[in-house]
Amino acid sequence: MRIDMSRTNKLGYAAVIGLEAYSRKSVDTTLYELLKLRASILNGCGFCVDMHATDGAKHGIPQRKLHAVAAWQHSRSLFDERELAVLALTDAVTELGPTTVTDEIWNAAAQHFDEGELGALVLAIATINVWNRIAIATEMEPPVDDKHPVE
Repeated sequence: MRIDMSRTNKLGYAAVIGLEAYSRKSVDTTLYELLKLRASILNGCGFCVDMHATDGAKHGIPQRKLHAVAAWQHSRSLFDERELAVLALTDAVTELGPTTVTDEIWNAAAQHFDEGELGALVLAIATINVWNRIAIATEMEPPVDDKHPVE
């Protein structure tokens, strides 16, 4: 790892931890882990992909569903309508551009979530994107040791 931002940039790191804590308590656990895994896949963050696939399994998300997050558009039968809406929103918010967060994507999510829930989802997606960028920039890699074995 290049630097430990929790040590070198304590206040900024603490602010991201605060967003993380808010997001974790404001979004359903399954949806939270799916969106964090999806954004991490899109961003190519190996550390976060490992973390959220592992955490998702610990929270009881089926392995088939966790594996399918990488190709959710072609594995729709494995997800319910709320999960599909969150995955589409995650893709759009993560891949920002002039045609990403379309009314179609937003309205599909709004069919399943109220304004407060939508805001919490956007904050959760934004937060994992911040974590991905921190982990990639500092070259964090998944831990492999007695506590984190490769099985």
